[in-house]
Amino acid sequence: MNTELIGKKIKIIESNNKSIVGKTGIIVDETMNMLSIEMNGKEIKVIKDQCVFEIDGEKVMGKEIAKKPEERIKK
Repeated sequence: MNTELIGKKIKIIESNNKSIVGKTGIIVDETMNMLSIEMNGKEIKVIKDQCVFEIDGEKVMGKEIAKKPEERIKK
């Protein structure tokens, strides 16, 4: 996924942290290794490479987007 992620809807499909599987929200920030997601008025941080996401209806492996945002968008 080579587009800006901030502002997109996200669903966590798989995660090492089973308590967040199935949760949905909006991406509010991104670093090389983490996504900040607003869920029900609270912000949580999720480690990218430990999850599989659905972003705008597309399945995205966290390992594929575990880069600095500016490096990922350049491709």
